[in-house]
Amino acid sequence: MPAANPNLEDESESARVISPFAQTTSTVQTRGGRGASPWALWLVSSLLILVIIGIMGYFTYKYLSDPYRTLESFPMDKYLADYRSLTGAKFKADLKATGRLMVFTIQNDNRSLVVLIPPKLSRLYFTKGQTYQASLEVEDGGLVYADTCEKE
Repeated sequence: MPAANPNLEDESESARVISPFAQTTSTVQTRGGRGASPWALWLVSSLLILVIIGIMGYFTYKYLSDPYRTLESFPMDKYLADYRSLTGAKFKADLKATGRLMVFTIQNDNRSLVVLIPPKLSRLYFTKGQTYQASLEVEDGGLVYADTCEKE
């Protein structure tokens, strides 16, 4: 057995390296029970994604449910210049009612005549087969307007 060296214990203590931060306390706080939980972050993110998907779905549905989306707009100038060139074609148009269109036949003539009934004559109730006496005016585009109209 070798002889015990009394300085050996001192050498192992002096050879050991000690960090200069060994005696300090940490300044970084641990989460503990405070702060945002991971499940709350997932919940908020999921709700945000669902709202975005819902908005996108609404606008997609609204666009796809429009039955007129594939039609061209009604070409008013072309129609007024030569309506025959548009015969059989389909168009879309946003219309505003300015009166009522009624189909009449003139006495002793079986051909139909379309007459626009203006709002000032809205008090009249038209019934099929009933006869009326009216003052008619042909305006731009060939449309026939009733200036006055009374039941016979």
